[in-house]
Amino acid sequence: MGSVQRAMRLLETVSTHVYGAPAKQLARETGLALPTTYHLLRTLVHEGYLRREKGLFFLGEAAERLGSSGARQKRRSTVADTLAHWRDCIGVPVYYAMYQDGEIEVMCVSDSLQAPAVQEWADFRETGHAHAIGQCLLSQLDEDARRDHLARYPVRPVTPYTVRDNDALLRRLARTRRMEPVVERQEYAVGTVCAAVPITVGTTAATVAISLPAHQAERLLPAARRLQGEIGRHLGSLTFSISI
Repeated sequence: MGSVQRAMRLLETVSTHVYGAPAKQLARETGLALPTTYHLLRTLVHEGYLRREKGLFFLGEAAERLGSSGARQKRRSTVADTLAHWRDCIGVPVYYAMYQDGEIEVMCVSDSLQAPAVQEWADFRETGHAHAIGQCLLSQLDEDARRDHLARYPVRPVTPYTVRDNDALLRRLARTRRMEPVVERQEYAVGTVCAAVPITVGTTAATVAISLPAHQAERLLPAARRLQGEIGRHLGSLTFSISI
């Protein structure tokens, strides 16, 4: 444990020197004996946590990967906390999704026993035409990107309420008003209604969505409008997390 603590102390000290530092300076700043410092530095260089150039030590690729992983985890935590706040405020399950590399990706879901999420009984990626998340993301793409998606994942019946074919879906998407919530009623799961609010940052399409039991359908649009207002107040944290 002592060796690990000393190695971590060295890594932290190296990280404060953008232009690198020699072993003697690192030993002095960490309070470690010079032989111990040399031994730990050699080990950290061998493992890729440090690199040595012209007698100076810098953070290595392994340490940088740890840093980037920690940043990603922090962004994920920020999104999860934000969704949980909306779940509790509005009383509905909340979903965060993005369109990445031609695929619909549900990045985070926040639900509870009182507000359970819709079960993914049919692959969300393949059934974007049937749920509000997919329709909202597709509505943010240009026509060529939509047709490319549908060439890979053509419209197929999921429930009796699902849109019937590609052309019908494309017409619906073309009528979707910019920044308006997209509503879907029992098209993905019988007994469930959903709404999705679009978020566009640069060229990235994203959405935050909610769902409710069909017998509470009258709550859907008011809840979606409230969600839209919440998004406006917290857009910074979601924009920051686009890369999660």
